[in-house]
Amino acid sequence: ANSQLIDIVFDVITAASGTTDISVGQVGGSAIQYVNAYTIGTDAGRQYPTTEAGGAQVWEDIGTSDVRMNVTNSAATSSGECRITVLYQQNINLA
Repeated sequence: ANSQLIDIVFDVITAASGTTDISVGQVGGSAIQYVNAYTIGTDAGRQYPTTEAGGAQVWEDIGTSDVRMNVTNSAATSSGECRITVLYQQNINLA
């Protein structure tokens, strides 16, 4: 609660043979709240979708309640491996 999202980092461990779109949203809310269909290509390595892929306003302050995040993708889950790390500042309350 009252935390600020700083960054969401995608580490592509095993590249897929094709592209896939990954979205990060809220459980019980918008499936694209934080990252909206960011395209992961066929190369392994670190990628930074930043707020360009989602809504900058919702990164500022997540609100007064704790949030559970949900990740969805557009391709089969066996088509590659990606680790997602969310960096945030706890209880900064920017709103």
